[in-house]
Amino acid sequence: MHRRMNGILALLRLCGFVIAGLVALPLAANAQDWLSPDSEMVTSAPDTAMIARLFPGVDEPRIERQDGKAPAWKVTHPDGSLVGYVASTWEIAGSVGYSGRPLDVLVAVDADSVISGAVLIRHNEPILTLGLSDADIARFVDGFAGVDLRDPHGSIERTGAAPPDIISRATVSTAVIRDSILRTARTVALVYGLMPGQGVERVGFVPQTVDELLASGAITRLTVTMNEAAAAFAAAKIPLTASDDPFLDLWVALVDPPTIGRNLLGEQLYTKIIGSLGVGEVALFVGSRGLHSHRGTNWRQSGVFDRIALIQDGRRFPLVKKAYTRIDKLALAGMPELKERSIFSVDTALFDPTAPFRVEVNARRTPAKGGDDLYLTIGLDYTLPGAFVHPPPPDPLPLWQEAWERKSLSVIGVSIMLAILTGFMFFQEFLVRNPKVWLAVRLGFLSVTLVWLGWGINGQLSVVQVVAFIQSLLTGFHWETFLIEPVIFILWGGVALGLLFLGRGVYCGWLCPFGALQELTNFVARRFNVPQIAVPHALHERLWVIKYTLFVVILGLSFYSMKDALILAEVEPFKTAISMRMMRSWPFVAFVLALLVAGLFIERFYCRYLCPLGAALAIPAKLKVFDWLRRRPQCGRECRLCEQKCTVGAIDTLGRINPNECVLCLRCQVIFYDAGTCPVLKRRARQSAS
Repeated sequence: MHRRMNGILALLRLCGFVIAGLVALPLAANAQDWLSPDSEMVTSAPDTAMIARLFPGVDEPRIERQDGKAPAWKVTHPDGSLVGYVASTWEIAGSVGYSGRPLDVLVAVDADSVISGAVLIRHNEPILTLGLSDADIARFVDGFAGVDLRDPHGSIERTGAAPPDIISRATVSTAVIRDSILRTARTVALVYGLMPGQGVERVGFVPQTVDELLASGAITRLTVTMNEAAAAFAAAKIPLTASDDPFLDLWVALVDPPTIGRNLLGEQLYTKIIGSLGVGEVALFVGSRGLHSHRGTNWRQSGVFDRIALIQDGRRFPLVKKAYTRIDKLALAGMPELKERSIFSVDTALFDPTAPFRVEVNARRTPAKGGDDLYLTIGLDYTLPGAFVHPPPPDPLPLWQEAWERKSLSVIGVSIMLAILTGFMFFQEFLVRNPKVWLAVRLGFLSVTLVWLGWGINGQLSVVQVVAFIQSLLTGFHWETFLIEPVIFILWGGVALGLLFLGRGVYCGWLCPFGALQELTNFVARRFNVPQIAVPHALHERLWVIKYTLFVVILGLSFYSMKDALILAEVEPFKTAISMRMMRSWPFVAFVLALLVAGLFIERFYCRYLCPLGAALAIPAKLKVFDWLRRRPQCGRECRLCEQKCTVGAIDTLGRINPNECVLCLRCQVIFYDAGTCPVLKRRARQSAS
């Protein structure tokens, strides 16, 4: 009795030490500077100070919002010359982190299609919320400055600044940030025409005749005769004279490709027109002859050409005076003498010059008997020939696919581990019949779990991932987010099947690196005769409440404040001991050491009483289909040896195995089949001998 009381007192002292560590942990974390994510995901327009940070050296910038295919802010100098564009990764890429919450980074792309800067605005990432300073995060994000988007191999490595080790190990969060920055910058550069050679071909010249250009579709023509117009306006107050002469002979072409523009305009005029275009603009030629004018005269007062419009995908693009250039003469031989020759510059922020479009010219006449005016719409369809379209570079592989290719060997290795473990579970009777073989296999597997799976490829699951999964189901589930880290995804897939078939012990007992660390250190302690504390079953059961409470509180707190939930989730020592290999500040390391010291006297102390991940896995494990752990009627009645030998206290005084606590170590099965250890088998052997 005295001995048991001493054990209880020792346990209480250990619990007090652990609780003290838990109290110190948030205090240490609160001493750091935080990036506080806002609850509303509305990207504010960058102010002058932000522009100065994103575009160093720019004085008195002008900021103008651009909506369309790629919402952004256009930044210009006071004289109107382009500085670049600033865009939000949340608006363009819809970047969502591993926490299931949005990520927002402002990315600046200059006129030369180079990323000039990036600033992290909002995040809820678990790896970024604890253990890192603002300088660490800024160093990673700032590393994208200088990336040339025109280089198909453009990446942060080109700047010569790799992300810090402490962040590079946060593979999911930093990979999401990296991908969202590069995708957003690339989208902005393509949409706003910052990449020379992307979309419309602007190099290469081949002399061609007007017939050759018409035959290829580089120039298109539509003629409406006076006969056709007279029929359309038969009820007009002033009728038209029917004839074969043109009412409107309409010519349309995009002149940006040199083969079209230089042949049509001549080299000198073509160079002048193209040189006058702004960034992201193309030049549209419209020429006509006949009775009707495609320009009219109202545009001189209104500033808008009311007779002609550019149409694409149901959207009308009015042509305006400030984007108009009059052409006096064409250089292309064989062209008819056109009465009107116009060049209109068109902004490609909303208009795609490589896609089909239509130029419409309206004619109006007054009816003879009153009523509504009579209209004739003349529409000419145009598609830039494929020979003059330079295809954009292929989109980079999706982030998750790139990760799976990069970590294919790790995926294969984890899959092999899962296959071997499945074999152990399916054929456990053969494994446990020889205690030495079982012990060698278990210690060997746990060593691989700790050294290779944990420290080697960072295959440590966390309650943060459980919370992130639940949050994503409520806020918008994206498979891509969870596929970003293939090792974790494969492990969770194996854990899900393991929970369904056998319970939580498949992961906790065999695949958890920190669990393996505890068991291996306790094994060494036993070899050195470190005394083991036998926790009374009544107290043992009541201490389970701690880990279930921690899980419920972490989950509930995540709906109020993800940041606070992640602080509390640091009760898990996994990041410190496994992911970061003890490379953290002393409070975190001290907490891990306290747990490992406790585990020397009580095997898997942390797993038993504090692990919220184990509690989270135990809840769905209630649905397990199979129970392959063999028991006899005498277990718990005539014999309690398995209860005493169970290192996690998963067997109660009646001999029942609690699946919520069992780690499937198979130690009880070794005893079950060992005729030299199991009292029931020994008694049967004596009875048979007598």
